[in-house]
Amino acid sequence: MIVETGHFALVLAFALALAQAIIPFAGARLGDASLMRVARPVAMTQFLLIALAYGALTYAHVVSDFSLVNVIENSHSLKPLVYKISGVWGNHEGSMLLWVLVLSFCGALIAAFSASIPIKLRADTLAVQGLLGAAFLLFILLTSNPFARVAQAPWEGRDLNPILQDPGLAIHPPLLYLGYVGFSIVFSFAAAALIGGRIDAAWARIVRPWTLAAWLSLTLGIAMGSYWAYYTLGWGGFWFWDPVENASLMPWLAGTALLHSAAVMEKREALKIWTIFLSILAFSLSLLGTFLVRSGVLTSVHAFASDPERGVFILAILVFFIGGALALFALRAGALPISGIFAPISREGALVVNNLLLTVSCATVVVGTLYPLALEAITGEKISVGAPFFNTVLIPIALPLALLMPIGQMLAWKRGDLLAALQRLRAAFLAGLLALGVFGAFEGAPYLSVVAAGVAVYLIVGSISELLQRAGGRGASARAAVARFFQLPLSAFGTAFAHAGMGLTLLGLAATGWGVENITTMSVGNSYEVGPYHIVLTEMSARNGPNYSETYAVMDVRRDGEVVARIEPAKRFYQARKMARTEAGIVTLGLGQVYAALGEAHGDGTIDARLYYKPLVTLIWIGALAMALGGAFSLADRRLRIGVARRATAAIPQAAE
Repeated sequence: MIVETGHFALVLAFALALAQAIIPFAGARLGDASLMRVARPVAMTQFLLIALAYGALTYAHVVSDFSLVNVIENSHSLKPLVYKISGVWGNHEGSMLLWVLVLSFCGALIAAFSASIPIKLRADTLAVQGLLGAAFLLFILLTSNPFARVAQAPWEGRDLNPILQDPGLAIHPPLLYLGYVGFSIVFSFAAAALIGGRIDAAWARIVRPWTLAAWLSLTLGIAMGSYWAYYTLGWGGFWFWDPVENASLMPWLAGTALLHSAAVMEKREALKIWTIFLSILAFSLSLLGTFLVRSGVLTSVHAFASDPERGVFILAILVFFIGGALALFALRAGALPISGIFAPISREGALVVNNLLLTVSCATVVVGTLYPLALEAITGEKISVGAPFFNTVLIPIALPLALLMPIGQMLAWKRGDLLAALQRLRAAFLAGLLALGVFGAFEGAPYLSVVAAGVAVYLIVGSISELLQRAGGRGASARAAVARFFQLPLSAFGTAFAHAGMGLTLLGLAATGWGVENITTMSVGNSYEVGPYHIVLTEMSARNGPNYSETYAVMDVRRDGEVVARIEPAKRFYQARKMARTEAGIVTLGLGQVYAALGEAHGDGTIDARLYYKPLVTLIWIGALAMALGGAFSLADRRLRIGVARRATAAIPQAAE
């Protein structure tokens, strides 16, 4: 009965999504406040119904209800509870249900926190959000029903893909979806603004917190996904330029450009057309990523579906919303007034260059991802576009972007002094040059890694320098400087942390050039060198888990004869799926890591293994956390959330509520 309730809740949610799309929109056109007010309760009710459906599917997985096709194909009675819960979204049907759950959650958030938003803008925004919800709910009900039953339930399920049986899966997809789908709010606001014909600084202030929240979630989702791949797949890598990985990077790049563009629009009422375009682009790229994963055009550990019918349906959704939004943009953009004139040498000018570099990077990833697919579809020829292409094209863009970031922070709005900004960055330039010398002194140091490390250190010091200089001032005492430092707005800390986090990630990426790999066959009692450490295999044994058996190895990590850590890499075999999975052994020593992954075992008691030493590798994810923390600081800035936005929107006439 619970399962049928969940299915019925989805049908009701679809009906409400249609109502949400039609009634408020009609009210906005007729100027009827009572019709426009319908949007808020309908959006909240739609979210509750989808949450009920999601809860019903989760219940079916937890109790191992094998009368459901979804549970049969993706669960097992012996599977740990955490993987029964995370396994709900570890398949196509469940992940699409999570998608619409997050989409409806975004609509409910707009409804709940929209008291200061003009009623017409809110009605149009929720109408667009409702139309999105209706499209994806129809897709689920017609092609991806998670509540489909079988006539006769089997005794046992087929288990979840072993690669997905990891704690990272409990974190990575929800965060990624909050980012992907979070940009739907910005998309809906952009479409509503184009429909209403009013786009100004107040609109930018309304949109910016939602953009920040989506960008923050997507940043954490990508970081968690890269770390999950790093320790789960056993390859010792964190990014493979897989097309589905690229599908998350594309909206992140567009969203990063949007954040900076919205800041210019908020401060100077400039770049209106460009900001609206980026608002459409960020979510459009999220939809493109959905199509790539769900259509079957890709073969990847990330891809869920290979049904052409589903692919055509999602393609139709993609064409309708992206095409419709771009057509509306083409009709309305020419009527938007151009304002907010600024000098080329200014913070606005630096942010424009920032946007150009980010969008070129985004276009590069789009072309590199889609070109092989288009070529295969047209000619049948298969080619691979991987790290050599992306590194060759993107690194020359990323390094100048990193150099520009602190300079842009130091420039004034409207008209800046470039020479003065460079002088204020003396410490950052010196730190970068010192880093070049230190890293260049290492034997066999790759040239590109040395340059990237120097730029990274410059970026970190430069990002913090702006905070210190704003607090210090000329002739200020130490006590006054400290007091002023803690009085700085949270958004200033947010910018500094986000930029410094980018520097930390860049430094971690640069340090991969000094990594050491040792592919060997290990035997008990022998020592194997990897970087400054020696790995000694002390024991090999077998044991059983709840739904798998495994061979594991105990290894001592030694330096200068002393045992500094112990790791236990393993090779697991899942009987239900007849699949093996590598469980890497990892230990963090300082900011670096020693990493071991097992291969095939041999009859003579030896086992193949990959041993890695990765200096500073943890900075890749520490930097991502710092970027997300910067976004959280900016999001918490009271001026952004309450004061400025409400004062700005107060001047906009609102219909009586």
